[in-house]
Amino acid sequence: MAMVAQQHHRESSSGSSMNKHLHTHHQLDTGKYVRYTAEQVEALERVYAECPKPSSLRRQQLIRECPILASIELKQIKVWFQNRRCREKQKKESSKLQTVNRKLTAMNKLLMEENDRLQKQISQLVCENGHMKQQLQTTGVPNADGSFEFVVTTTQHSLRDANNPAGLLSIAEETLAEFLSKATGTAVDWVQMPGMKPGPDSVGIFAISYSCNGVAARACGLVSLEPTKIAEILKDRSSWFRDCRSLEVFTMFPAGNGGTIELIYTQIYAPTTLAAARDFWTLRYTKPLDNGSLVVCERSLSGTGPNTAAAAPQFVRAEMLPSGFLIRPCEGGVSVIHIVDHLNLEAWSVPEVLRPLYQSSKVVAQKMTIAGLRYIRQIAQETSGEVVYRLGRQPSVLRTFSQRLSRGFNDAINGFTNDGWSLLSCDGSEDVIVTINSTKNCMSTGNPAPSLSIVGGVLCAKASMLLQNVRPAVLVRFLREHRSEWADFNVDAYCAAAMKASAYAFPGMRPTRFTGNQIIIPLGHTIEHEELLEVVLLEGHSLTPEDAFISRDIHLLQICSGIDEDAVGACSELVFAPIDEMFPDDAPLLPSGFRVIPLDAKLESGTQRTLDLTTSLDAGPSTSTGAAETSSSCNTRSVLTIAFQFPFDSSLQDNVATMARQYVRSVIASVQRVASAISPSGVTPNVGARTSPGAPEAQTLSHWICQSTELLRTAAAGDAAVLKHLWHHPEAILCCSLKSLPVLIFANQAGLDMLETTLVALQDVTLDKIFDDSGRKVLCEEFPKLMQQGFACLPAGMCLSTMGRQVTFGQAVAWKVFDTDENSVHCLAFTFINWSFV
Repeated sequence: MAMVAQQHHRESSSGSSMNKHLHTHHQLDTGKYVRYTAEQVEALERVYAECPKPSSLRRQQLIRECPILASIELKQIKVWFQNRRCREKQKKESSKLQTVNRKLTAMNKLLMEENDRLQKQISQLVCENGHMKQQLQTTGVPNADGSFEFVVTTTQHSLRDANNPAGLLSIAEETLAEFLSKATGTAVDWVQMPGMKPGPDSVGIFAISYSCNGVAARACGLVSLEPTKIAEILKDRSSWFRDCRSLEVFTMFPAGNGGTIELIYTQIYAPTTLAAARDFWTLRYTKPLDNGSLVVCERSLSGTGPNTAAAAPQFVRAEMLPSGFLIRPCEGGVSVIHIVDHLNLEAWSVPEVLRPLYQSSKVVAQKMTIAGLRYIRQIAQETSGEVVYRLGRQPSVLRTFSQRLSRGFNDAINGFTNDGWSLLSCDGSEDVIVTINSTKNCMSTGNPAPSLSIVGGVLCAKASMLLQNVRPAVLVRFLREHRSEWADFNVDAYCAAAMKASAYAFPGMRPTRFTGNQIIIPLGHTIEHEELLEVVLLEGHSLTPEDAFISRDIHLLQICSGIDEDAVGACSELVFAPIDEMFPDDAPLLPSGFRVIPLDAKLESGTQRTLDLTTSLDAGPSTSTGAAETSSSCNTRSVLTIAFQFPFDSSLQDNVATMARQYVRSVIASVQRVASAISPSGVTPNVGARTSPGAPEAQTLSHWICQSTELLRTAAAGDAAVLKHLWHHPEAILCCSLKSLPVLIFANQAGLDMLETTLVALQDVTLDKIFDDSGRKVLCEEFPKLMQQGFACLPAGMCLSTMGRQVTFGQAVAWKVFDTDENSVHCLAFTFINWSFV
């Protein structure tokens, strides 16, 4: 009995000891009683700096290599790293929140200052209004001789010659005072830029003036850069202002008050071939203020300026009224910046149709003021690492590509004689201008190896034309997405081959066929996506067996800008250049492209018009709203400028000139056709217009299609509802004319997707082109049955898109479409069921 009791006591003691050990081990697992020494923390921090998330094997290795960590459980080390990563994350989030808070505080201060300025402007306008009323009452009394006396005052600053530093300093101080009164005061009646409302996601606050002398724009916003860095960027105008051809500082000297004075000669590109370029002779004054702000202001000087007699015939001297930028530092490395651009572009010197372009403050705002602020913010985001680019390219390299494309395109449009351009002999009635540059080669910027020794120079064919009622953004977006509608692959292949120093370069080019595939590879974009940089891949196949294994693809480097329809006054551009597939940083570029500039104010609209059939081909009383929109926007105009550059061998100059002239004319014809189709006045018929039975409107045709077969019968009431039902039908529906060579006259959205075409190009597609050989054979066999019974079923097969891609379908049904009286056949309809690309 005693032995049993003793054994029980030992078991109890052993169990108690085991429970105590387990309890202690549990406490270690939870980490409540673990204390780390300074040496242990230092060892763990060293590992964390190398690998914030070590694996289990790495943690075990850590315990073996560091004896001071031997007393710590493996699980506790895992928990330490988890907590360390959590603290790091919280620290980053806290820092980010503090940065956001500082920016919001600075923005709130900026908005309060803007509100105070607007209050002062309102008070000033009220006083001026009362003064004008009093003047009108006073001047209503005639003088003794019966005449009226009016007093006219002018505040226009007369330009002066600067012959000595003292006179320059006096002009600089006056310029500074006038600029500050525009930037933060009420010297100019600023009006908020249409479509640019300030908000949390906006770049800044933008305003323009309608009542000042010349054109003026103003912007203010926050930038996460130091004032000196911002001033350095903005002073280098040619790096961010795409229309700046050159900026040369002729004189620089200190002003004695911590500032500097510079005399600058600037040349600005002309945006079209219809007007001359502009130049400025200005004084620029840089001065730090007592409150820590930095001011850079500029204004035109009288006199001829530097010796520019050689370039004078191609330039018109424009005037810069007091302009510049004010930079005020804030906490946390944030700066508040005010930008003012005030110009007189001498609109009298351009054709009357172009004068709205030179009298529009909106255009100046988009090209200069807003562009400058966006560029600074872009640099700030790139500096902070917020911008990610593809293909491993540095942001500075991609910016250089964009600048080179834009500059090359502007050079082609302007054709300055001091760059080597000369006009090819032609009569004055030529619609296409052809210029030649025998001194220009296609050499890369840094490496002369890829230069073309056989090239005799570069030839440029260019033209400008007026477009009526076409939205620039819509047109450029269409040209970008549907290159096959206007471009000739053989011409692209010629230019691409000329840019390669290989055995397959021109003039011995190999025959190539374009497959129709266009792949757009994005490289980068600006912060508001107003400009896109991308590589366009055009797939080509060789037509000779010996070259079957050699790639015939064409690569184009392309920038596209201004495709936002809500950007008032923005210029829309599509500029591209062939580039080697290796895409080197110093690749030679020969840019060509399109530029569309609005000439009139953009109409505000709550909805955006799409390019589908349901909105562009409606007819009848239900389209009164669309017709009203059309009539209200029929006065909008824009100018389109086209420029294409072609390298040539000296022995082929005449041949290349003829080819270039014909090609640009064909491109113009294609663009006019596209513009007519996407223009409301060109596509939407007039209300109440009579149409012939042979060309019914979309609603009528859709009604006939649905009534002619049981497959598409719908209970929808009204022609508009039937058209909507047909347009959004999931199966591809096509209609072709009853002619010896049937041509497609209608397709719903699925049909356009299957054919990879648009409503504009549909009329050029014949029925035989969409079937392969076996499909055409089956159609010929079934055609008598179709005409006799009114319908026919085609078995599963394959057809081709307009891009050359193969499309399979499970079944196709064809039927005759009868008109309203159901006694005559209007066309044939086809529906392709369960289609898909191979």
